[in-house]
This record gives sequence, structure tokens and C-alpha cells, in this order.
Amino acid sequence: MGQLEGKTAVVTGGSAGIGLATAKRFAAEGAHVFITGRRETELEKAAAAIGNATAVSGDASVAADVDRLYERVREHGQGLDVVFANAGINLLATLDELTEDIHDAVFDTNVKGTFLTVQKALPLLNDGASVILTASTAAEGGAAGMSAYGASKAAVRAYARAWADELGSRGIRVNAISPGPVNTPMWEAAFGDRAREMLETVAAGLPPKRFADPDEIAAAVTFLASSDSSFVYGANLYVDGGMNQI
Repeated sequence: MGQLEGKTAVVTGGSAGIGLATAKRFAAEGAHVFITGRRETELEKAAAAIGNATAVSGDASVAADVDRLYERVREHGQGLDVVFANAGINLLATLDELTEDIHDAVFDTNVKGTFLTVQKALPLLNDGASVILTASTAAEGGAAGMSAYGASKAAVRAYARAWADELGSRGIRVNAISPGPVNTPMWEAAFGDRAREMLETVAAGLPPKRFADPDEIAAAVTFLASSDSSFVYGANLYVDGGMNQI
């Protein structure tokens, strides 16, 4: 029997990268997974690849879209046991380049989207549920061009602490995960043709001398989703190859 047998899970940003790898892992462990994302065609392909999954297209930063997602979960009739609030974007811009539109786009998806995903799940969350938020090592770094992204992920980290305290009396665990360099489409979106070069440059400074595969992050998220982490509340689990540790 899998670690999530009979559970119901939601994964935002579930059509690619860490979200897709995690949704596959959840399904393999016995969960029915609802995945959401803005690209409907990619989302349907992802659901087919996952197997035990339902695709609900939408934008995590749009309240009506999140409501529509949870209406589908409600119709499933099992409540909700796991929420992986993973949808995120990174738009590179130094301080002199940073516009209000770029700043708002990053915070809308990474911060407002996380808030809406978790708040609107509350009526469906079963006692003992697990909520995992995708933070980032960038929340503690100071890389040029990453100020909006890093600030947004610092906010996500703060959410995990406060919400763990607020929901703990129901046995609902809220934790964050901070990946290091991972080979995902987000790197391509942020760095374009330089993505592979940037990954390899960052990886060269890490103890394992490589970047992560999304499946390695998914394994850590699954730990936080399962009862194996039953006494873990408000933590930030680094899966970063040592980037922020040494």
C-alpha cells in the first residue's frame, strides 16, 4: 500500500517540472491528484501521463479559477488531504529594470496564488491534512536580477510559519520546501538559451557537482505529504544540494 493510499491531493503548477514530478509521485503512492495550471493542452497531457489525475485549468492568482478547482475537488467527495501550492514564476530584472508590471506578476503568482490556493482549500481540508508550499533558496540569497522572486519566496516562507501555527490544532501540517537548482522549464523561462549554462555553473559550486532532477524534489515533497512527517510543522526543507547549507 502506498504512502498516500486513498488520499486526495491538489498540485498547482502541475503540468511540468516539480509539479508534474510530484503529481506522478503522489499518484504512484495511491492518491487521486487534481492538477491545475494555465496551459490547458499541457495540463491534459500531464493528467494522462499521471494516470489517477484530474486536470482543471486555471490561474492560481485568480480567485474564480481557484474556486472552480475546489468545486471539482468537492464533487470528488473525499475532502482534501494534501495541498502542494507550487505554482510560481521568475521574471529576471535588476532594480533599474524592474517595472511595476513585472513586480506585480511575480507577486500575484508566487504570493497571492499561494494565499488563495491554501485559504480556499480550508473548508475541504480533512483533519491531519498536509499543506506544502514551494519556497526557494533565493529567499535567502541576493543574486542580481532576482530581487522580486527572492522577496516573493521569502513571503511564502513566512506564510508557512504562520499557517502552521494557525492550523496546527486540527493536526494540519504546513511546511515549505526550498529547492536548489533543478532542471525545470522555469530555468528556461528565466534564462532562455543560457539556462543550461546557468544550471551547470551553479551546480559546479555544490558538493554533488550537479543540479537536481525534479523527481528528487518530488520525493521530498512526498515525505512532507505523508504521515512519515507527522511531527514536522512550519519547517523549510532544503533540497538544494547544499547550496544554502555550507
